[in-house]
Amino acid sequence: MKKSKEFLLIENVFKKLQNNILNSFLNIDNQAKSDNTRWRYKHGGGGLSCEVFNGKVIEKGMVNFSSIRGDVLPNSALSKKSNSSIKKFLATGISVVIHPLNPFVPCSHLNVRYFETDKKDQWWFGGGYDLTPYFVYKDDVKLWHNNTKKMCDKYNTHYYTKFSKQCDEYFYLKHRKEKRGVGGIFYDNLRNKDKYFYKDFSQDVCLTYLKSYLEIIRKRHTKKYTNTHKDFQRLRRGRYVEFNLLYDRGTIFGLQSDGRADSILMSMPPSVSWKTSNKIKMKEYERKLKKFLS
Repeated sequence: MKKSKEFLLIENVFKKLQNNILNSFLNIDNQAKSDNTRWRYKHGGGGLSCEVFNGKVIEKGMVNFSSIRGDVLPNSALSKKSNSSIKKFLATGISVVIHPLNPFVPCSHLNVRYFETDKKDQWWFGGGYDLTPYFVYKDDVKLWHNNTKKMCDKYNTHYYTKFSKQCDEYFYLKHRKEKRGVGGIFYDNLRNKDKYFYKDFSQDVCLTYLKSYLEIIRKRHTKKYTNTHKDFQRLRRGRYVEFNLLYDRGTIFGLQSDGRADSILMSMPPSVSWKTSNKIKMKEYERKLKKFLS
């Protein structure tokens, strides 16, 4: 299956965005190390996986780019799409997850993606971002959502309401009956306008995520914390692991499409716990967080 001129353009935009996002995180954390791995996909294409780790701001993070082709489109990519006869596909995208060192800095996630298939009229964009704090600051949440709405309104005044609702519904742990975080936006199957419109929207999604998250990092990363705060961060990171392994369509798609496992699972936090010695303090932190998330 040959790449269209639109696919090549979008692929190039995503490559540049990956480089911009990676350099922005390395600039804000000049102690962080990075490890970049180029890989090939056995059915065609490949990607560049960039891990950031051991920094004074970022404990572990990833900024990944991929552009692959395949002969069988996994079911996870066909969610809400009725045409099950789709076989050959091209897919390109960026995935970003940042696990900060300081528990007062929230974890963040970004993904944008574009699919073309062997059915000429079957192409679509998807993506979004969300914020997962352990200790909630209302002004951070307000900043996050205000910037998101402002960006969405440039394209469609209904986008923010629709996509933020979809984000809350998607990033929900059914077995825990709780949200993963304070939301953002989530969208899929965007194809009602031309590809250039959604290319621009995807680019703005990435830049708005980056602008908002860097501002939050700058405000919070020097705040002093205790081992108890760090314990609670590790406890809540467990929810992140649970969601990614049980529900995340990106993780499932990567594994179903026989992708590079090390890149797919790079989103996992560096240290996690499901137990704690200070149960009283953990329950207090948990109660405050859940009150905000409910």
